[in-house]
Amino acid sequence: MPFTRVSYMHNQYNTEQLQQMSQVILSALVDCCDVPENDCFQVFHSHQPEQFVYDRHYLQGDRSDGLLYIQITLKSGRGVVKKTNLYKQLATALAQQVGIRIEDVFIILVETEFEDWSFGSGLAQMVKENN
Repeated sequence: MPFTRVSYMHNQYNTEQLQQMSQVILSALVDCCDVPENDCFQVFHSHQPEQFVYDRHYLQGDRSDGLLYIQITLKSGRGVVKKTNLYKQLATALAQQVGIRIEDVFIILVETEFEDWSFGSGLAQMVKENN
């Protein structure tokens, strides 16, 4: 049940690359975080340069205007191993399959609980008492 937001600077990526990113992200979540293959909810946001602020050298260093912010909101409970495997697979696959510099893959995980989700109809589908 992850929800993924991908933010990038305007005119950095074309439609084909965005579609490839979408598939890479879903594949990594399936492989590393036990997400079902049809559980795909993603939003891509393009930002003007003045709206896209980052430090080129903080911690990892050498970021470019091709930077991607990938924020994944998902159910809590995945351990450090699954999370670090996700980071590695995502960065490597985006570099290999989409041509994104590995240094430009910035990933943020936001953990939630089942009661924090409604998939429509005003229901908390993941909470047992609603089923």
